[in-house]
Amino acid sequence: MDALLSRLRENLPPEALITDPDVTASYSNDMASFCDAGTPAVVVLPRTVEQVQHVMRTATELRVPVVPQGARTGLSGGANASDGCIVLSLVRMDRILEISPVDRIAVVEPGVVNAVLSRAVGEHGLYYPPDPSSWETCTIGGNIGTASGGLCCVKYGVTAEYVLGLEAVLADGRLLSTGRRTAKGVAGYDLTRLFVGSEGSLGIVVKAVLALRPKPPRQLVLAAEFPSAAAACEAVCAIMERGHTPSLLEIMDRTTIRAVNAMAQMGLPDTTEALLLAAFDTADPGPDLAAAGELCAAAGATQVVPAEDEAESELLLQARRLSLTALEAVRTATMIDDVCVPRSRLAEMIDGTAAIAEKYDLTIGVCAHAGDGNTHPVVCFDHRDPGESARARESFDEIMALGLELGGTITGEHGVGVLKKEWLARELGPVGMELQQAVKKAFDPLGILNPGKLF
Repeated sequence: MDALLSRLRENLPPEALITDPDVTASYSNDMASFCDAGTPAVVVLPRTVEQVQHVMRTATELRVPVVPQGARTGLSGGANASDGCIVLSLVRMDRILEISPVDRIAVVEPGVVNAVLSRAVGEHGLYYPPDPSSWETCTIGGNIGTASGGLCCVKYGVTAEYVLGLEAVLADGRLLSTGRRTAKGVAGYDLTRLFVGSEGSLGIVVKAVLALRPKPPRQLVLAAEFPSAAAACEAVCAIMERGHTPSLLEIMDRTTIRAVNAMAQMGLPDTTEALLLAAFDTADPGPDLAAAGELCAAAGATQVVPAEDEAESELLLQARRLSLTALEAVRTATMIDDVCVPRSRLAEMIDGTAAIAEKYDLTIGVCAHAGDGNTHPVVCFDHRDPGESARARESFDEIMALGLELGGTITGEHGVGVLKKEWLARELGPVGMELQQAVKKAFDPLGILNPGKLF
């Protein structure tokens, strides 16, 4: 410990180091349940690339593990500390370095908050689409680490599609530049995409070149009530099959609706089994909303209500954004899954999750990015009850198994972290795991970058 602190202090200002055990303990974990976390030796909050390089050179010299962190809003334990590690918190590297309306790019440091970037580029008539539910607090570095998505993915895609280039500090302190600033580029292997979703296991992202889009016109939303999740999913399939391009297509099941009402008294229909939200952001969204409404009615919707203006649309979206928070209030703890399945199997996923909830006598609410098949089953349980906690873990695993059976993946946007390590091996298979581990070793031969995650 003394040697580590002595070396770190050589090129770091005092305010960049936190050694108080009570404070360092607060950096031990992200927001995931059932994930082991260790005790960090020190927390470092750098402001410059050179400071990050010094940390990594020191870590390599002394063989000390390093756990990179953003805002710690993750849900899979990917930012959890390991015993004796350096927690490298990048939240103070929060500058927007450039916004170019001509090139339609932004260059940012990893600690920039997603919502801050969105508002900044909006002032230039531009749009950064990825918008996770935690967009008001999560950072771009964390978004890149987990390849996060959001509500608008059905039309605009996920984080990976907006990261053009990166600068990353490698395990030995060298600075790697990947990608480009141009609209096109195919020189060499795509190391940029390799870093996106790597959960800090290959290097420390210190700068990102992000693609931007023109700011879209106003968005209008419609809400459709359904007597079953299957009927709502039939409407989703019909909307996509007919060639519509919604900017948002979200489902909330009955459990979620009731939780949101209990928390925010929003007056959502408690009697409905599923609520579908569809939005369009074209110059004239009226015809698209009307067409989507007709398809919802044909699928069995009991009521279809298009928003009349942006304020009403935002109110409906607020209900969806509150879903996870509201479900977290149902019991003392939650496990939030993010299984993604083909759209054509979405109904089977939601109904199968309801059966699992009944089997284990648990409250499990489902909200979903229905447009891309990304479901968020939220297992609610009392962590003080060992039996209920055990059932929660079993149900969580059964939900992931169901996702794989339906041709899906164990994580659509939250990452693997600690929570899903065993399931990654099941999804990738032995050959896939062998190659993934070989890539990890090429970038991090000593295994000091975010150890214990993914594999």
